[in-house]
Amino acid sequence: MKNDQLTKWIKAMLMASGLALFVVLLVPMWKIELSAPQYPEGLVLKIYPNKIAGNVDIINGLNHYIGMKTLHTKDFVEFTILPFIICFFALCCFAVTLLNRKKWLIVLTLLFVIFGVVAMADFWRWEYNYGHDLNPEAAIQIPGMAYQPPLIGYKQLLNFGAYSIPDIGGMLFIAVGLLLLAALIFQFLHKKK
Repeated sequence: MKNDQLTKWIKAMLMASGLALFVVLLVPMWKIELSAPQYPEGLVLKIYPNKIAGNVDIINGLNHYIGMKTLHTKDFVEFTILPFIICFFALCCFAVTLLNRKKWLIVLTLLFVIFGVVAMADFWRWEYNYGHDLNPEAAIQIPGMAYQPPLIGYKQLLNFGAYSIPDIGGMLFIAVGLLLLAALIFQFLHKKK
């Protein structure tokens, strides 16, 4: 039974992960930066766990011309449930520390990785729908053109360059995933000793 218990370093990693997830609730998780000659200072869309922020009104005004739907926090169920999911994982990190068993670390890590994959797939779906489901009555229409921003990286969309990357919260979220995976690896290596 002793080999099934977590080491103090793994408990520390779990505590750090739980605290980091609470910080994720307060900072932007993702950002999409737009640059164009007419906006030399650039435009930015910041995605928090519970809202959209940044130059939303300007981006909505521009998107209207190409037939994209306007962006509103209330239109996304994800902003209602995501804070609860993040809190759930933060509390699970603390609970696994208290339960002090490798099996719960395995369960937590698997659930966290699965959630990360599902969240990225949902974000891609959201971008796809907004970039492809265009109003046929839009002022600017280019046959075959879609305006889906990149999931990660850079993409040219007409005269706008779109750059999509994780923000502070996204980086913390990725770091938690890596910490959980590292904790699991260290636990297995510790058991072999």
